[in-house]
Amino acid sequence: MNLFYNKEAVGDVAFLQIETINGEFNYETKGDVVEIKHENKVVGYNIFNASKKADIVGNGHIKLTEALVEALQKAIKNDGFTFELNADFSPKFVVGYVETKEKHPDADKLSVLRIDVGNEQLQIVCGAPNIEAGQKVVVAKVGAVMPSGMVIKDAELRGVPSSGMVCSMKELNLPNAPEEKGIMVLTDDYTVGQAFFEE
Repeated sequence: MNLFYNKEAVGDVAFLQIETINGEFNYETKGDVVEIKHENKVVGYNIFNASKKADIVGNGHIKLTEALVEALQKAIKNDGFTFELNADFSPKFVVGYVETKEKHPDADKLSVLRIDVGNEQLQIVCGAPNIEAGQKVVVAKVGAVMPSGMVIKDAELRGVPSSGMVCSMKELNLPNAPEEKGIMVLTDDYTVGQAFFEE
């Protein structure tokens, strides 16, 4: 679930994206709230006069907090919709351990990785030339928003499912990031599953 808000550029509207979907959408408006559906499934809300309903600070992608989600839920319910918001507040950038690395069956420069992120194992397809089994790396999990604004989603790369992204220093917008391609390899001081950023 992602929240976008830019009062100066687009007005006092909160854009709440529950799922990223392409295709035809249906809209239903009640009061200040527009419910957006795709194939009869709720995928988002536009909430007008948002600053009167929730304390939203900043522009662009807004970090969700429990208080903010509660306020948005109240706005949705007050205008007559029944959908329950389900926000995941777990860290999205975490330390992962590359357990296995296999060659992608259909792409020479891609590897298929099995990565332990503490509470689960993820399959991630990665094109970095320096990725190896046994490394600790930074993993952007599904739902993470990169500094570029890109939202990490479940994907298929050349036919192989991939859930997340192994990050380079440049992709994380870290200072002194090297120009050459390659993921950021962490030292053993890091604990698998710990948050990489204070989120």
